[in-house]
Amino acid sequence: MDIVASLDEIDRVVECLSSMVTQNAIIFLTGNLASGKTTLSKAIAKNKGFDGDVTSPTFSLQHCYGDDLYHYDLYRIDYDQFVSLGLFEEFDRDGWHLVEWGEDRLKSTLVTIGYDCYEVSIDYASFDKRAYTIKLLND
Repeated sequence: MDIVASLDEIDRVVECLSSMVTQNAIIFLTGNLASGKTTLSKAIAKNKGFDGDVTSPTFSLQHCYGDDLYHYDLYRIDYDQFVSLGLFEEFDRDGWHLVEWGEDRLKSTLVTIGYDCYEVSIDYASFDKRAYTIKLLND
């Protein structure tokens, strides 16, 4: 699924995700630095009823928003560090897990194990719009 949207239209992306993504899923957010991964995470959290601050968990690695939304920033750690820190088990918690900067090795491992995994690729479409490509990784 491809969507081009401005910041004011980001709810269209969230609505599409809500209709496509299963209740318990891992959603990899990919894109260049400052492409809008955390902005999309904020819109998702708002849609799920979370009204607190949503920031990138760059230094804490994980933020929890309510009971069923988890946000990870893996920019500073690789796959082996992720596993050794015990974060892998977090994916067993019910809800959506939003992962920024997830390695391909992590994606393929989670798909192989049987988790429902999706990817949202974010690219620049124009000065004020982004192109969002949403796909299921389990195919």
